[in-house]
Amino acid sequence: MRRKGEAHICTTRAASSPIATVQQDDLIGVTLGNYKILAQLGQGGMAHVYKARQENLDREVAVKVLPPWFAADRNFVERFNLEARLVARLSHPNIVTVHDADEYMGNLYIVMQLVDGGTLKQRLDQLQAINQKMDVVEATRIFTQLASSLSYAHENGIIHRDVKPVNVLMDRTGRPILSDFGIAKALVGSQGLTRQGAGVGTPEYMSPEQCQGGPVDGRADIYALGVMLFESLTGRLPFMGDNYPALAHSHIYEAPPHPNAINPALDPAVSQVIITALMKNPTHRYQQANDMADALERAVHSLPANNVQPANKLGAYADPSRVTTTPLFICLQCRHFNKSGTRFCTACGFPLNQCRICGTQNPANNRFCSKCGQPLHKPQ
Repeated sequence: MRRKGEAHICTTRAASSPIATVQQDDLIGVTLGNYKILAQLGQGGMAHVYKARQENLDREVAVKVLPPWFAADRNFVERFNLEARLVARLSHPNIVTVHDADEYMGNLYIVMQLVDGGTLKQRLDQLQAINQKMDVVEATRIFTQLASSLSYAHENGIIHRDVKPVNVLMDRTGRPILSDFGIAKALVGSQGLTRQGAGVGTPEYMSPEQCQGGPVDGRADIYALGVMLFESLTGRLPFMGDNYPALAHSHIYEAPPHPNAINPALDPAVSQVIITALMKNPTHRYQQANDMADALERAVHSLPANNVQPANKLGAYADPSRVTTTPLFICLQCRHFNKSGTRFCTACGFPLNQCRICGTQNPANNRFCSKCGQPLHKPQ
């Protein structure tokens, strides 16, 4: 009979050789190294996360335990340990701190700081439950911090590859903390995950290049950040499907719906940030995550002051869908949104409101040429 707190050992036979593995559901009460497992916090497709106490330092931590079949692939173990060491070197307020990584009875595990304010996924679910979308001010606060964390990681040679709301932890002050760095990268090349059609990441948030199984860089994370921003400000994902092939096809070949088509009250300048992040060709996206953050901040700062509404007790902003938008003008050359007083597109330099009679370059909002007085065709 198994004593209370003792790890359950499940023995199977293959070629007359017993293989002992620890079942994650029975890890409660077990001590992994210096970490006593207290309770399960959650589980995903590849791991269970537990609340644990680090006995030697008397502090609570989070322990992520990977299924035992990963440990059977020694190539994966080597990659996992390498990535754990790399991620442990990262020091950023919006990146989860990795304390330790080890193996226990066939189970790989990593030890991280405990963040107990929920996840961005839970925040979005909370908003959806009250039929609201995230306010642009709240979104800007969250996404500029996430962009900062990604830029820092990319500069240090780490690509996340699985950026999604469930991997964004929130502390009790509302600070977003990106977790699961290195795990998705470690999966590349692992046996059993290189079969045809298997992608590295979560299909709803995967970039076109990830869906195609090609090499990726930090711009794949920027695409995923764009998907999350789209989801936060419209209340739905840009692409939805029942299976991986359908989602992959959409990411690779289909244009995402315009954010304003789903949320007409969303400011066009904010929509343009999302559209740029979701470009199919990585060279057409923001090249650095901080570039996306800067563009988002510029777009939000251009909004009238009365667009910013106080948050209620739930953290949601009062009726964020009903805001007055700033008139912006679309460049006929590249479709970029420009402010009313601009004469040349800030993205491509194309004249926004050139008089066809005398050639004078007029501000985008002029209805008549400032030199000859002829009517102007305002960009649509």
